[in-house]
Amino acid sequence: MIKLDIKNNWKNMDILLEEFYKTDLYVDKFHDRKVFIGDSSYQINGVSQCGKTKLVKNYLLGLKKNSYLYIDCNDIRIDIELLNTTLNKFCNKNKIDVLVLDNYKESINFANVSQLIITSQIRHDIKSLQQLQLFPLDYEEFLAYEHKYDSSALNHFFQLGGFPSMHKIHSDERNLYFQHILQFTLSDIEFDILSICAKFMSQKLSAFTIYEKLKLIRKISKDKLYKSFEDLVSKNYIHTLSKFNHDRATKKIYLCDTSIKTALSIEKNFGRLFENMIFLELLKSNVKSYYDDDIDFYLPSSDEIILSKPFVDERQLFKKLESIEAFIFTHSIKKVTVISMNKESSISHPLSKVEIVPFDIWALGD
Repeated sequence: MIKLDIKNNWKNMDILLEEFYKTDLYVDKFHDRKVFIGDSSYQINGVSQCGKTKLVKNYLLGLKKNSYLYIDCNDIRIDIELLNTTLNKFCNKNKIDVLVLDNYKESINFANVSQLIITSQIRHDIKSLQQLQLFPLDYEEFLAYEHKYDSSALNHFFQLGGFPSMHKIHSDERNLYFQHILQFTLSDIEFDILSICAKFMSQKLSAFTIYEKLKLIRKISKDKLYKSFEDLVSKNYIHTLSKFNHDRATKKIYLCDTSIKTALSIEKNFGRLFENMIFLELLKSNVKSYYDDDIDFYLPSSDEIILSKPFVDERQLFKKLESIEAFIFTHSIKKVTVISMNKESSISHPLSKVEIVPFDIWALGD
C-alpha cells in the first residue's frame, strides 16, 4: 500500500512537471535591462519585484518551446523530495536543454541540462553558475517605461521608484501593495528593521541603534537582530556606505529603492530621498564611493566629490565648499559635482573644478 502511494506521488509530480513544460509563458511589454542573459548558466540575484522573473521568461521565449522547462519553486504544489527524484529523469526524457528554477531553494537538486538558470534573493555559493545582480530600475532603464521623455519623466521616477511592477499599480494602491509584498517576502524582524531604516534613509545608522529602538516595541535578542540586519544587506534591501579611511565609523544607510521610504514611513525629506537616488545610480554603475564630514560621496577612482543639492543656492554652496577645502586640497580633488534637480552652471574655485549638474543629465551621462 505504501509502495502504491509512492508510485502515485511520483506520477503526480510527473503530471505537474508536464503541466509546467506545456504551459505557455507570457511576458507583457518587456523592456531591455542592463543585465543580459547569454548562453552560460547563471544565478540571478535581486530583491523581490526587481524583474528577475520577467528577465528569464523573456529569454526563454526566444528559444524553441520544447527546449526549456520553467519552474517557479514557490508553487505550493511542489513536493521538493519528489521533485528531486523525478526532475532529472523528466529533463532527460524530454531532452530539456534549458532549466529555469525561479525562486530557487537550496534543498532542490539540479538536473543535468546544458544551461541552468536559477533566481533568488540570496546569493548562493555555486561556483558552476555565473552570478548576475539585478537591481530595481535605474533612471535610464526607467525611461523605457515612459511614453515620452520630457520634464515629467524625472517627476515620475521620484513618484514610482525603480520597481517595474509599480507602473501597473494605481497611485492610491501603491503603498499598500508594496507593504504587502515586503511583509510576504521578509521575516517580521526584517520588516521591522527595514521600517526603521526607511525613517533614517541617507543618515548614519548602526545595527546597535536599530536594536535599541526595536527592543522598546518587541522582544528580540541582539544576535537575532544583527543576523537579520546582515541578511537585509546581503539581499540588497539596504545598502551601507563607509566613511573614508574610517572603517569602524558608523555607516550611512540607503534603501534599495526610494519607494520603500514612501511605503514604510510618513516622514518627508526630499533632500534625503534625492541623496538616496544619487547613491543608487553610483551603485548600479559599480562606482566605489565613501562619505566624509560634509561630503556626501567621495569617489577615489576619479578624484571627485559629489554633493547632493536638489535646490542649490550658490551662496550656501560657497560656504559648503569652504568647509571641505581641506579635504579637497589633501586628496587632490579634481572635480566637485553638485547634483541638482534642474540647475546647471559652473562655479569658479581656486582648488577644483565645480559643476552644478541636473540629476537627469548626470544619470544619463557616460
